Amino acid sequence: MQSAIIVFPGSNREQDVFDALYRASGTKPLKVWHRDTELPKADLIVIPGGFSYGDYLRCGAMAANSPIMREVKARAAKGAAVLGICNGFQIITEAGLLPGALLANRTLKFHCKTVQLRVENNDTAFTKKYQKNQVISVPVAHHDGNYFADKDTLDRLEGEGRVAFRYCAPDGSLDDAYNSNGSQRAIAGVFSENKKVLGLMPHPEDATHKLQGSLDGVAFFASMVEALS
Repeated sequence: MQSAIIVFPGSNREQDVFDALYRASGTKPLKVWHRDTELPKADLIVIPGGFSYGDYLRCGAMAANSPIMREVKARAAKGAAVLGICNGFQIITEAGLLPGALLANRTLKFHCKTVQLRVENNDTAFTKKYQKNQVISVPVAHHDGNYFADKDTLDRLEGEGRVAFRYCAPDGSLDDAYNSNGSQRAIAGVFSENKKVLGLMPHPEDATHKLQGSLDGVAFFASMVEALS
């Protein structure tokens, strides 16, 4: 599987994603600078975490208008797989590839900790190696991870199986105490209509090596390698 990682000024998780993809696929991802206007041939396009443009104006808003994003949107429209993690989720949402918006955490504080996620849909290229309702532990590191959408959009996401992950208690129950950023319906990640675009706030790439304290992200990358190779 060949992957391409888009790098913006302020990105800081591109190497983490590179390492996770390399370990999973055995193929080195390609790094693409945000001012480039062409994308290489790739089975997967990844927009990593960080603080693109210093989070000025609104998280992800400036990066969503970078030259390379026109090509990312064009590839997505043709059915390419696109993954946005943390700031990448903010960017692809601002670019219109996914519905909703990421608001400031309800605590108004930066959250950097391990959280539990419940797998809501395992019938996708991103999640097929998990079991439905499986609970996994991965880290988060964000200030604006509070997923918001209007009721009709939320109902549509639910009805179409487009909720990927939810914040949950260790036993998998939906306890508001474990939804610390305040995301509506505890949503931690969503799919596009065709399930080829995924945005999520937590960092599965930082749960792929024993030194990171969790291997729960390994299946995430193994899923993509199997599905997209």
